[in-house]
Amino acid sequence: MTVPTQTLPSGDELPQVGYGTWNIGGETVQEGVRAALDAGYGHVDTAEGYKNEAAIGEALADYDREDVFLTSKVLAKNLNYDSVIESCRDSLDRLGTDYLDLYLIHWPNPAISLRETLDAMATLHDEGLVRNVGVSNFSAYQLSCAHHISDVPIAVNQIEFHPWLQRPDLVEYCRETDTVVEAAAPLARTEVFEDEAVQALADEYDRHPAQIVLKWAVERDVVVLPKSSSPAHVESNLDLFDWSMADEDLETLDGRDRDEPVYDHPARDWSSDVYGINQ
Repeated sequence: MTVPTQTLPSGDELPQVGYGTWNIGGETVQEGVRAALDAGYGHVDTAEGYKNEAAIGEALADYDREDVFLTSKVLAKNLNYDSVIESCRDSLDRLGTDYLDLYLIHWPNPAISLRETLDAMATLHDEGLVRNVGVSNFSAYQLSCAHHISDVPIAVNQIEFHPWLQRPDLVEYCRETDTVVEAAAPLARTEVFEDEAVQALADEYDRHPAQIVLKWAVERDVVVLPKSSSPAHVESNLDLFDWSMADEDLETLDGRDRDEPVYDHPARDWSSDVYGINQ
């Protein structure tokens, strides 16, 4: 299956559907990665904080590295210069590769200079360890600052995005700055399946609710990263490109926005392992 791509500032092509691996580990994530690559994904998303890079690396060893667009992320607590370098090298070791196609700041950390972090990302890029640099969970304000000070183009902003959380102002700013929008939790961790409009469209098109939601997102030029531990669902989540939805049905989902996140809430546990910021 040929998956459409989005062109990054570097000229690299980012597949519009990737396999998300949050909260999946061990043999399960290995089976999922293999199922995804065998189905034609060509795009795998992980992070040091997911604690599954070593398992994913074992699965990737069975495939041609050049056929896989591989993303990882550095934890918010590791955003000082030396820690970014160390985190990236550790991720590369665990993944069994000598470069990442995309390296993201997983969460902004207001206790560490963004300039320091992006200087480290530029070093990784200059050394060939990272081909593209991006951010995750950045607001338009934070993304604007990143664009202003980074020596390397900010190629991607990976954010929570689904029919219940469409973030039009942030998405518009990403478009204006040629920043690709990636949808983490594009299915709202399956909660959006309960939406009556999604259910009605799934019945109308004889599709799984996940396919309806993912189809809507890719039609809105958003890169989606659905996760599943079921090989059958992994394959089904890629079955988006040989059928179409009517414009009015896509617009129906446009109208389902509740400004309701499933994980990107304003409150943060700053002392958690993700941030590591003690009072």
